[in-house]
Amino acid sequence: MTDLVVRPLEAGEESLFTSLPDRGLVGRKLLGNDFAEMAAKGEYRPEWVWVALRDDVVVARAAWWGTPKDAEPIALDWFDFTDFDAGVELLKRVPLRAEYSLTTPPGWQDDPDVAHEVTIRVEAAEKAGYRKLVERYRFCWTPENGLPARTGRLVFRPEPDDDVILDVFRRVHAGSLDAHVRKTVEEHGLDAAAREDLDIMLWMPAPRDWWRLAYTPEGELAGFVLPSRNAYDPVVGYVAVVPEQRGHGYAYDLVVEATHDLIGYGAEQIVAGTDVGNVPMAKAFAKAGYPVTQHRIDLV
Repeated sequence: MTDLVVRPLEAGEESLFTSLPDRGLVGRKLLGNDFAEMAAKGEYRPEWVWVALRDDVVVARAAWWGTPKDAEPIALDWFDFTDFDAGVELLKRVPLRAEYSLTTPPGWQDDPDVAHEVTIRVEAAEKAGYRKLVERYRFCWTPENGLPARTGRLVFRPEPDDDVILDVFRRVHAGSLDAHVRKTVEEHGLDAAAREDLDIMLWMPAPRDWWRLAYTPEGELAGFVLPSRNAYDPVVGYVAVVPEQRGHGYAYDLVVEATHDLIGYGAEQIVAGTDVGNVPMAKAFAKAGYPVTQHRIDLV
């Protein structure tokens, strides 16, 4: 067997990257994404795209994604191989570190072919030093799902002060069921977790003045709703209830408010997500007419 060559893609080599067979059962293909189109937009830069070759044939490939304005990639989200050991070696040699996000269909465990594709990717990533953090739901609302009616239980007000939003992040992160939040709190503390999520929301390409705080009729803070956009779609960027107001079902009110707001801003579909283990939030999205369209497995 010849030595494995691991190297970044060179400009104009997109066809080399796409030469590896892809069954389209998991990963970016499920979202309808085309590698060459994304690379042309600067979302996959040559130095962020790596291949492993034997005898000039691609046996493993990996692409790290980011927007054109990002100095570093945001996530590894395109990783597959025809040679398991080559896939492991590729991830070990690449000098890039970002979370690995693997998109799967709902109920992926029930289809043996899909389950195999998921399992071998996760095993290869784990052998290369990643560990599974969480599995998440990806929801997508469209008008066919029906517009949920506002309940009128909460009052929504804009809040232009980032420090106020940061403080609310600190409050809602206490006892959070979100695995990413819990990881950051455990490793770096509550302030760091709050700052991280505020920075993510400020990074998103949507107007800052879409964000609003939610209050009870008595004037007590209930939580906040941060509708936004990602690189592709309108999103329910963040909704959360402060600890002392949990148990009233307010997460549903917040999702409904975000839905109405985003439609008012011209959205024709709305994407959202939450951890599979965050049952209250998942129920709120389901009640508001958000079906699960994909799952996502995050490895760090």
